[in-house]
Amino acid sequence: MKQLLILGAGTAGTMMANKLAPVLDNEEWQITIVDQFETHYYQPGFLFLPFGIYNKQDVIKPKRDFFAAGVNVIFSTIEIIETDKNQIKLSDGRLLPYDYLIIATGTKIKPQETEGLADGGWFKNIFDFYTIEGAVALAHFLKFWEGGKLVLNITEMPIKCPVAPLEFVFLADWWFTEQGIRDKVEIEFVTPLPGAFTKPRASKVFGDFLAKKNINLTPEFNVSRVDWENNKLISWDERELNYDLLVTIPTNMGDDLIERSGMGDELNFIPTDKHTLKADGHENIFVIGDATNLLSSKAGSVAHFQADILFENFLSAIEGRPMRAKFDGHANCYIESGFGKGILIDFNYDTEPLPGKFPLPGIGPFSLLEETKMNHYGKMMFRWMYWNLLLRGAELPIGSQMLMAGKRL
Repeated sequence: MKQLLILGAGTAGTMMANKLAPVLDNEEWQITIVDQFETHYYQPGFLFLPFGIYNKQDVIKPKRDFFAAGVNVIFSTIEIIETDKNQIKLSDGRLLPYDYLIIATGTKIKPQETEGLADGGWFKNIFDFYTIEGAVALAHFLKFWEGGKLVLNITEMPIKCPVAPLEFVFLADWWFTEQGIRDKVEIEFVTPLPGAFTKPRASKVFGDFLAKKNINLTPEFNVSRVDWENNKLISWDERELNYDLLVTIPTNMGDDLIERSGMGDELNFIPTDKHTLKADGHENIFVIGDATNLLSSKAGSVAHFQADILFENFLSAIEGRPMRAKFDGHANCYIESGFGKGILIDFNYDTEPLPGKFPLPGIGPFSLLEETKMNHYGKMMFRWMYWNLLLRGAELPIGSQMLMAGKRL
């Protein structure tokens, strides 16, 4: 029997197992998915935890609830991928051979990569919201905070969900207004980018939103170290920024397994063909989601679009056909902007976010690069879609290729 191994049972890995299980002959193929954790987190929901919009139970479910029938599930840490032997070694010494391998090991924050960040101030007045622990601890802190200077800092790119830092400061503006202390809070958005976002046109739009909400933007600030004893961020060119509360997006890196296996770049992301999603230099290994080194966003929507492409290319590969499906870098992101409104962007490798209507040209109901209540509803509806459709590999009405229909140049 042929073996398909999927490493990682997060969003991307679970989708791939569920898409392939119904179409692979179970007398010919065994699908095995390996992950060290049994809990699945709805990571887009972490953003809402600090502001009491979601609670912890809203973003947690057992992973076993989402695997298709016939998928073999192993919960274990993985010691190494031995590509020369077409096998992986688990931490307990077991060897799992594979004919094809799909790597979906994601990305994790590494606060220890920045001097001083994870030292004495960590979870005292320095928090992340990219982990369940950080988001819950920050929620507790904000309940009692009476004001001061809040600095949101992106340590370095790339990061998971590049719009999430913007969403955080937009929601913070709303939250402190609701608490009646907005006039006591200074908010500063600090980024290594030249503007508020990775794409120039959207960056200008988001920069205008920051200004409208009285949120200071400090671009091109590359953090060297954190002086947690004196509440200072210090850049490589020795500029200093004071803070009372630091909300940080630490360095994002691929899984340590990738480094141990000698497969990644300096951040442990795997060099991947930008269109076919095949791992560079490996004929029987594919990579999906945050584990790739691609210039597409590390986001759930991207993993969904990649899954459609990888589904087609995997079936082509095992049948000896050319891989004709091409991932175009498509990303689609709802951005919560506070006060019951949101913004929507849709873009790919070559096309920046543009204004217009989505998904139906001229009709919508969602508006691109505009702040509307309907975009907020789209954001809030996504949690139900995630648990009930996306993870289960269901077809969604948004195609994997970005369309220009409805967009205004």
